[in-house]
Amino acid sequence: MANGILVVGEVAGGALVPITAEMLGAARRLAGDGKVTCALIGAGVEAQGNDAVAAGADEVLAVDDAALAEYNTDLYLQAMLKLVEQASPSVVLFGQTNLGRDLAPRLAFRLNTGVIMDTVELAMEGDRLHATRPCYGGNARAVNFVKADPQIATVRAKSQDPLAPDSARSGTTTKVDAALDTSAARVKVTDRKGVPEEGVRLEDADIVVSGGRGLGGPEGFGPIEELAKALGAAVGASRAVCDLGWRPVSEQVGLTGKVVSPTLYIAVAISGASQHMAGCSGSKNIVAINKDPDANIFKASRFGIVEDFAKVMEPLTAAIKQQRGG
Repeated sequence: MANGILVVGEVAGGALVPITAEMLGAARRLAGDGKVTCALIGAGVEAQGNDAVAAGADEVLAVDDAALAEYNTDLYLQAMLKLVEQASPSVVLFGQTNLGRDLAPRLAFRLNTGVIMDTVELAMEGDRLHATRPCYGGNARAVNFVKADPQIATVRAKSQDPLAPDSARSGTTTKVDAALDTSAARVKVTDRKGVPEEGVRLEDADIVVSGGRGLGGPEGFGPIEELAKALGAAVGASRAVCDLGWRPVSEQVGLTGKVVSPTLYIAVAISGASQHMAGCSGSKNIVAINKDPDANIFKASRFGIVEDFAKVMEPLTAAIKQQRGG
């Protein structure tokens, strides 16, 4: 594949974010014998070069600068323009993350090309990337392609399979001087307040247990948390729940929240409005628990339980604990 594929990786806590390995796996399959390059931007990111090579990259280009310790649109855009100039890729892949949502469209505008957002399937047809993305609130899927180069797309987490890490793979890591103009940064981070996360991150979870307004109140999430703990799952919530203050916004799944694609998504007392389905329609298996047999969630579910959640959660959790020896 001429000029190859550039994957924009992300690093958090001194390690590659899982979606980076997923995109490298996809890029490796798409590129065939072509070149796969991984771009790393930040402070101290050069150290993750070997991990990116083990995940499928032929080459790693790292813009490693203390000025990039915090994400800044203006500075990261400068770095990306330099990396694209050096790698000259046919395709650029970002994760459908906070960084990708912000940076990919800006890069596309500066390069006079197009971007396909929130893709779940990728295929090469000739020299064009054909990317499938959900549309109409997750009720349909559209296949898009970009006529100009480089072709840019953002990739939904859990939609692609990573390669098995291979420490024997050979590749190079090169530090790139982006000659950053820090005076061009129009935004400055003055403070950061994080919400402490316990257990599995919602975006990375293989199993998600979500609750809706039908739980009746914040106390209804007690059984949700118990089931999630038994399954080693992350806890999610509908927008209505977060708007009511029952759960933090960081747990919101949906069109205006987080998009998840776990192997198993358990929706408890969630009606299945299109806005919520847009956030979970990529799940491989959806199990719904709702007392309303006409709830929209059942249309997308592989398995459904028509019953009051209060009668289901305790025996279900007990059965799972027994099955798992807990």
